[in-house]
Parts: sequence; C-alpha cells; structure tokens
Amino acid sequence: MQNSDTTKYIIRVRINAEGVVEKPDVVGAVFGQTEGLLSEDLDLRNLQKTGRIGRIEVNIDSKAGKSTGTILIPSSLDKVETAILAAAIETIDRVGPCVAELSVEKVEDIRETKRKQIIDRAKHVLSDKFDLGILGGQEITESVRQAVRIEKITSYGDESLPAGPNVLDSDAILIVEGRADVMNLLRYGIKNAVAVEGTNVPLTIGDLSRKKTVTVFLDGDRGGDLILKELLQMADIDYVARAPDGKGVEELTQKEIVKSLRNKVPVEQAIGNGANRRTKSSKRRILRWKPPKKEDELKAYAEELNGTLSAKLLNSGKKVIKEVAVRDLANVLKESDNVKGVVFDGVITQRILDIAAEKNLEYIVGVKLGNIVKKPLSVKVLTASDL
Repeated sequence: MQNSDTTKYIIRVRINAEGVVEKPDVVGAVFGQTEGLLSEDLDLRNLQKTGRIGRIEVNIDSKAGKSTGTILIPSSLDKVETAILAAAIETIDRVGPCVAELSVEKVEDIRETKRKQIIDRAKHVLSDKFDLGILGGQEITESVRQAVRIEKITSYGDESLPAGPNVLDSDAILIVEGRADVMNLLRYGIKNAVAVEGTNVPLTIGDLSRKKTVTVFLDGDRGGDLILKELLQMADIDYVARAPDGKGVEELTQKEIVKSLRNKVPVEQAIGNGANRRTKSSKRRILRWKPPKKEDELKAYAEELNGTLSAKLLNSGKKVIKEVAVRDLANVLKESDNVKGVVFDGVITQRILDIAAEKNLEYIVGVKLGNIVKKPLSVKVLTASDL
C-alpha cells in the first residue's frame, strides 16, 4: 500500500456483500455514498487531492454468490477526524447492485507500529554493540532510551486501563484520554498517567481519584471538553491542564508537555459556562436559603475580592483569619480547623462544598455556582448576586 510520509492511521474496514462485487465497485461506493455526508473539509475526494487521505486499498473475494474482504484507508488526519471518517464509512449499505455491510475492525496507529520496530531494532543494536564492547553507556542516544520507555506501559483496574508503571505508587496522577497519550508521556519519562479510553469514564477512575491528587491532561479540542464534563461527574479532580489548541496529548513534544503541565489550573477555575448549567428546579433547591440582613458584611468582603482570584477565610465572628489564592483554597480548607465561613472570587464547586461540609463550615460565598450535584444541608450557599 502506498502511503504518504505523513500517514498516522490506517482505517481497517470489513465488508460483506450479498452478491459478486469487485474492487472498482467498492471504491466507487466509498466515494459516492459518503459524498455530501460530511462537511467539505472531510469530503473524501478533497482529502485525497490534498494528500490527507492516501490510496484506498481493497482486498475482496467472492464465493457462493457472496463477497467478503477488507478496505484499508490511510489517514493523516487527527484522531477525532479519522474516527468521524471511519464512522461515515460504516453508513455505506450498497456496493454496486448488492446490499452490503461495512464495519470498522480497528484503526491502527502507524506511529505506534514504527515505535515498536524502533524498540526491537534498538535492543538488537544495543545488545550487539555491548557484546563487541564498542559502545559505552554515555554513547547510548536519548532517542533509544525514550523508545525503550514505551515498553513500560501497564494496565490498571478491572477495565485494564492503559497506565504508566507508577500510577499505584504516586501520590499524584495524570488522567489522559487514550493509550497513545500514556505512551507519549512515557517517552518523556512521565510514568504516572492513566487513560480513560473515551468519554464513558470507568468507575475505576472515580475510585482512584479519591486517593490521589489528580490532574486531568486534556487534548486541545472539543473532545477534551466532553471528557472533562464527564470526569467532573465521576471523579475528584484537583487540576486541569490542556494541550495547545488543535493538538492531542499524544503528539506533543517534551517542551509542549512541560509547558502545558506548568500552566495547569485548579479545577474550580477550569470549569466553563457549559459545566455550570443546571435546571431551574435544581437552582431553586440550591438557592432556597435567603441570607438575613446581617450578611451585608459579607457583601463588603465579596466586593473587595472582585477580580483578585483570592479567598478570605472567616471565623465565627466573621473576622478574616487568612487570605489565600483561590487555587490554594481546597488544600488550605482541608488543613484548617477554626474556619466558619469562606468568601472567594471563584466558582463554587461540588468539591469545595464537600470540603466545607467536612470541615463544618456554616456558609460559603462565591461568584457563581458550578455543577452542583448534592448540596450539604449544613452549609449555607451564597453567590455574590444574593448579597
């Protein structure tokens, strides 16, 4: 199969046709029945003209009046676009004059195959050279060491989730989208990542997140937003890091990975407007408590904090004990024993409310409410607009 040098994935499709069909019939059906189905950017003819889709290869045999075989489609698109294209191929229901069924068997990551070849060859070269006494330890290249690290990928939990070898032992972990993300992080020595393998977050991840400090490392696309939304409902998240716009974690360089992780933000600040939506009924339930007039005092604190991304921790007399950055609020609350209330310039999240209830706080005041699933009855919840 002639692939371009930029090919990243091979879509492998199984075809079963109720009749005798040949390769031209299959190729014609692939182009004809997907035309106009997707946006112009994902039109197969345009993609092939621009080299983003390689030559489609068809292997098909006919026996007893039926035809079966495989279709191989090389893609240099990103994984989201490749997945969309694969799903579109499955909508084809006729080939030539025959009823047919097409199903995606798998999408092969070409780069992973090449990396495996590099590992095997590198180990052979190292072994031969060491036997001859030619190479010293200082002469082993960093690229070979990085390739060998890929072997250390393990599985975690009942779902056998792809993970680095240090997930169990590390106090802090990274949650990423897929196996390729874990492998890329391993390449640069980051061994505490575990993959959720899609938007259907496994229960294992929820259990693990309650024992660790968790940073979600998301792709820089809408898929990353969907995974974060799911994780917020299933897991206890501390921080959120994002790949650059349009890039996946699996394709980042070491420099980009380090920069993205350094720029991580507390989950309270990462929640966007989409995660803050709630039904009117839940809003009435959360805001049913109305503050007495003596809370004008809290309004003054809220106005002072506006735009500062800071928090004031108050005692039983509503006097300020400490002022901290919002990003540190969760950790400071966990370690404090004499705090009775908090006013802060940020989003009130389920995690902050859970900590407030655990530490017996009487009230909490924030800019707005996040995605609240369960409101503790013991904590009075206010937003700045309520004061």
